[in-house]
Amino acid sequence: MGELTIVPINSQSERKEFVDLAYRLNAGDPNWVPPLRMEAIELVTPGKNPFFEHADVQFFIARRDGRAVGRISAHIDHLAVAMDPRQGMGPGTGNWGLLESEDEATALALIARAEQWLRDHGMTRVLAPMSMSVWEEPGQLTKGFDHPPTVMMGHQSERYNDYIKAAGGYTPEKLLRTYELDITHAFPPLIQRIIQSGEKNPRIRIRNVSRAKFDTEAALILDILNDAWSDNWGFVPFTDTEIKYAGKKFKPIVHEDLIMVAEYDGEPVAFMMTLPDLNEAIKPMGGKLFPFNFIKLLLWLRKPRVRTMRVPLMGVRKKLQSSRLASQLAFMMIEYIRRNSVTRYGASRGEIGWILDDNRGMVAIADAIESHVNKEYTIYQKML
Repeated sequence: MGELTIVPINSQSERKEFVDLAYRLNAGDPNWVPPLRMEAIELVTPGKNPFFEHADVQFFIARRDGRAVGRISAHIDHLAVAMDPRQGMGPGTGNWGLLESEDEATALALIARAEQWLRDHGMTRVLAPMSMSVWEEPGQLTKGFDHPPTVMMGHQSERYNDYIKAAGGYTPEKLLRTYELDITHAFPPLIQRIIQSGEKNPRIRIRNVSRAKFDTEAALILDILNDAWSDNWGFVPFTDTEIKYAGKKFKPIVHEDLIMVAEYDGEPVAFMMTLPDLNEAIKPMGGKLFPFNFIKLLLWLRKPRVRTMRVPLMGVRKKLQSSRLASQLAFMMIEYIRRNSVTRYGASRGEIGWILDDNRGMVAIADAIESHVNKEYTIYQKML
């Protein structure tokens, strides 16, 4: 076996090599969903992904005998560093992510190299894996290896959890969970009564978003999100550029009847975003859109028929979060979207998350609608 070398990469051709490695190493995993290559390359390209506007990022490739055998990213999100440390991030905290490796020895060498880069840049603590922002694919999958992830969720082989433990010094810091449920059945009678009570309240209005005003609606939703999540562990606010980027990215898979805004006395105070599971459509494509897959995808986007709907984001403005109104609005939006998902898109399964394991409000809502945990992702920490 030849000598292992780990080198930083920066060029476009090296970024392509970095991206391609994931497709080769995961080709044998039936539950890995190959992302569209254009999106995978965009994720790691400065000037394309607005994360680079507030983060220092270095990518590394491990080679043996000239052949790529592993990769990792190391990054410092300056918005995260500026946050209150009681919320999980804060001064001195860096991250690594996007780990792929043929074997344990390579993985351990890559993790050590990422740690050293963080030390060299003044970091004293690492939270990992983060691929790359907390808003993208945080955490190492530690439960739910037996089924594919839904849109915008990550999937790693169980062996990577072993690698992190073998690296030494890493302890679980936070657990993120997704919940699944059968959406073909009505919710329990108590939830139905809460919904019906809300429908009789003239101060409450639940509306669809308007695709014709999508940019305005996206900005509204992210404004509510930044307020609703501002005290959550790991929270990092969206920048104006990221809001525009997210709106552009979401627009092709947005359907008006799957995203709800709740208004109280005419003021938008809550939202729920639901996405048809794009992974069901792209999994057979192997990451390639051309020559013919783009036509299939366009047709699917126009009228998706899916098994699963995912709720990646929902939030209630902070001033209402301790009130009964908050859960009532949540149940109303969930119920209306559930009905639309089943009758208009043929969906039978819902997935909510991720949700922090200690987010009592969201866990209570998930329990009330009789959902159960189907995947868990662990974020580890280590003092450098």
